[in-house]
Amino acid sequence: MIKVEVKKNETGPATFNLTLKPLRIVFMGTPDFAVTSLEALMKAGFNIVGVITSPDKPGGRGLQLQQSAVKKYALANDLLVLQPEKLKDPVFIEQLQQLNADLQIVVAFRMLPEIIWDMPRMGTLNLHGSLLPQYRGAAPINWAVINGENETGVTIFKLKHDIDTGNILLQKRFPILPNENAGQVHDKMKVIGAEVLVEAVKGLLNGSLVEKPQSEFDIAALKAAPKIFKEDCQIDFTKSVIQIYNFIRGLSPYPGAFCIVEGKVLKIFKAEMGNGIILPDIAQMQAGQIITDGKSYLALACADDFIFANEVQLEGKKRMSVTDFLRGWKKFEK
Repeated sequence: MIKVEVKKNETGPATFNLTLKPLRIVFMGTPDFAVTSLEALMKAGFNIVGVITSPDKPGGRGLQLQQSAVKKYALANDLLVLQPEKLKDPVFIEQLQQLNADLQIVVAFRMLPEIIWDMPRMGTLNLHGSLLPQYRGAAPINWAVINGENETGVTIFKLKHDIDTGNILLQKRFPILPNENAGQVHDKMKVIGAEVLVEAVKGLLNGSLVEKPQSEFDIAALKAAPKIFKEDCQIDFTKSVIQIYNFIRGLSPYPGAFCIVEGKVLKIFKAEMGNGIILPDIAQMQAGQIITDGKSYLALACADDFIFANEVQLEGKKRMSVTDFLRGWKKFEK
């Protein structure tokens, strides 16, 4: 059995002296976002003794059981995989205890009960997609883009009772470009997050990191990042064009901002604010009113200007350019 000795320094953070065997890490995650972190830990030489991921779910043609991205990677690299239906299942808890982890790492997984996150000697780390304490919640990337932020970041923190409130170990900022959507920010973040996670684990081991309570961060007003449901994705055209532009890119490519056109759901994945086309006075338009030449542009009236849809998807159809959509417009009429 591995022995972990904790030495408390009077002048600095505690250091961990591991003997006999390398640090034993259990990794928890499900989507592709988490795979990047797991792979980075493996390449850094850390000892992953177990991977916890979601159960296989039916999907695709024929509703065949689908493995999570994390499970696929773990099996390809000969890692032990556990897939509990319920995290409080006594059988799963016993299996987890038998792994004798020194540290657990959570990236894009479920909320853990205390019996799980408090199990390892060195605690449980979580990679969160924002600069905590800002944007606590399930959809930090989406909300940062929706709110028009020009930067975001990643945070490595220790789990505790309240969600996303644990002590912070390490953070890194990076910009959100004006034309980037949530998917593009996600793809940058998974790489940056993986790098910061490896740095945090190394820092935790050598004692170079100092935990900092989130209460010490000087934040005048906290912005939340709650889970986004389908009903939250409908565009409110009474808002300003910049708000709607950010809303569209903040929900692209998933779950997708939408409006109702001729009684059908039309998702808008990409849009722009103004393109030189002379349109009627916005003051004379109703919110959401469509102006189009039927060939090259589709403009929708907002509170103060028009938003131009560039990439759309009508319900039951594939995603396409607005020109392709307009070419087949009459096919979609009732």
